[in-house]
Amino acid sequence: MGTRAGGRRTGPKCIAIVGPFASGKTTLLEAILARTGAIPRQSPVSSGNTVSDHSPEARAHAMSVEATFATTEFMGEQLTFVDCPGSIEFAFEAEPVLAACDLAVVVAEADEKKIPALQLIMRKLDDLGVPRILFLNKVDKAIAGVRDTLKMLQPASSVPLLLRQIPVRKDGVVIGSIDLALERAYIYREYAESEVAEIPGDDKARELEARFSMLETLADHDDHLMEQLLEEIEPPKDAVFDDLSADLRTGAVTPVLIGTAEKGNGVLRLLKAIRHDAPDVEATRKRLGAPDGQTVVQVMKTIHTAHGGKLSVSRMLSGQLADATELFVSNGDTAKVSGIYRMLGKDQIKQTSAKAGDTVALGKLDNVKTGQTLSSAKGGIRPLVALEPPQPVFAFALRPKERKDEVKMSAAIQRLAEEDPSLNLRHNQDSAETVLSGHGEMHLRVVRERLEGKNQIPIEGHAPAVPYRETIRKSVQQRGRHKKQSGGHGQFGDVVIEIKPLPRGSGFQFSDTITGGVVPKTYIQSVESGIRDYLKTGPLGFPVVDVAVNLSDGSYHAVDSSDMAFQMAAKLAMKEGMAACSPVLLEPIMKVEIVTPSDATSKIIALIPQRRGQILGYDARPDWPGWDVVEATMPQAEIGDLIIELRSATAGVASYKAAFDHMAELTGRLADEAMNANGKAA
Repeated sequence: MGTRAGGRRTGPKCIAIVGPFASGKTTLLEAILARTGAIPRQSPVSSGNTVSDHSPEARAHAMSVEATFATTEFMGEQLTFVDCPGSIEFAFEAEPVLAACDLAVVVAEADEKKIPALQLIMRKLDDLGVPRILFLNKVDKAIAGVRDTLKMLQPASSVPLLLRQIPVRKDGVVIGSIDLALERAYIYREYAESEVAEIPGDDKARELEARFSMLETLADHDDHLMEQLLEEIEPPKDAVFDDLSADLRTGAVTPVLIGTAEKGNGVLRLLKAIRHDAPDVEATRKRLGAPDGQTVVQVMKTIHTAHGGKLSVSRMLSGQLADATELFVSNGDTAKVSGIYRMLGKDQIKQTSAKAGDTVALGKLDNVKTGQTLSSAKGGIRPLVALEPPQPVFAFALRPKERKDEVKMSAAIQRLAEEDPSLNLRHNQDSAETVLSGHGEMHLRVVRERLEGKNQIPIEGHAPAVPYRETIRKSVQQRGRHKKQSGGHGQFGDVVIEIKPLPRGSGFQFSDTITGGVVPKTYIQSVESGIRDYLKTGPLGFPVVDVAVNLSDGSYHAVDSSDMAFQMAAKLAMKEGMAACSPVLLEPIMKVEIVTPSDATSKIIALIPQRRGQILGYDARPDWPGWDVVEATMPQAEIGDLIIELRSATAGVASYKAAFDHMAELTGRLADEAMNANGKAA
């Protein structure tokens, strides 16, 4: 174990690496693992050989598509890093991870276009109360100065971004950094530890100015330091480090370190800051409200391996764990541990036990799900993390190319949904489709690739059917008679019905005004059943809504009439009558709420009418500076791939929620296309 400021001993830590897409998270993890000796050398992402992004899908698309765990040691302390995807489509992967982490390293770069994505990440850390360090990556390529970059990035953070390092330049090239707390320069050496040096004379004034700015920010939370600054007394370095550590842990500031992960520059200073300043599992346990005095385990991710079965990657919040230990799930179920493993990407290293602070994979907890809390307390304890996946924004209907694979596909999707709780699978009874929903086109593409690659199930997919309905514009009276004689008892049913349109949203209403028993009460229910059965598919090929039918007359035969005969008579009357009622197609209209960065609002407003939408209004997003909310109504048929266009217009960060609003008539070419696609023509 390592020693912290003040001599306090600390246990293993768990650190999430987060940041916008392509900011360099996987590269940073690779650099950390190389620097700490967990791997022999650092590989570039382009090599397809990194510890993280080891899945075929991640390598095929050159992007992280799932959270990846890697445990290493630094200066006698065990550190588990979790590389979290940067794309908003896979953002939910980070939620169960972040909740149980001690610290997040936010990887960012001097790119104004990525500020909204950075803001989304910072907001999530705020919501979860997770302290964070910002690692300003790619400083060797940055044109703007570091302090100007921080001014640009500050709107993404609700707390001050506190610069701890400034770059050392030679001939315009960044060759090292100056640590403002240590007042020491470090000259970069590629893939190696930096060389300690005196602060260059040309940089001394710049260092003093940046250091004073850092101390001023710290003094906002330390009255004694404020007095020292006012009296121009140089504060002791130990006191400065204590303030840096305390303000990080309380979330009062976000310290900013600089470097270039691709070359391993700045990695050692980052590791030392994590070792000395990051809170430990005790702080995380208290933040989550976990009880003391027992073993408490928080499940961060579920993985189904090819040969080892199911693994539940978990954080030990307190207590100890040995193989074959029985734990109690938060819902009261029991789970018996079968194997404890340390993770290094796709590799697992077996160990005999785990202690508080460890991040380990637990084998074969078959009835345990991501986000659940396990404990040694009989009956379990309350869940510590509430996982609420966002509303899906993209869907496709899928089926195996070969019918024999249906059961296999269902089981495979169930496993994928265990690994990714943000997936939504449902069966649409109207269209007889299996519909898979997720958070973007790439999200579902990866799912399909896993079904076809990892599970060897060829898949056919298409856009889900739109739930069109049909109704009528005119009223009609219609007789329907079913008469059949074929030896013995025949079949006879005779009805007269009145079909009328109803106001939109009324559904179906049935009544009867039979007098004199011309249709016996016994058969009136049969007439209603026949009508309801017909309404499942009207003359245009879709379910019929907003129609009233009244049974007004008819006749029966004492011997030949039956329930079935009156059902058939009712269906005949409906079939002939509905065609004369001027049937019309209805399409579902959705109320859509789009969240977007303000600088893209005009683009969003422009694309809504192109999708037959109607803008209801837009306003600033409450408590989200630089964001707007656009409200509109839009046909469901136009929403299927809406997210692709929204993300394209907003550097990948816009999203939306949709809810059914009303049905509206659809005529002309679009109605013809809908009916033809359904196998019916008007």
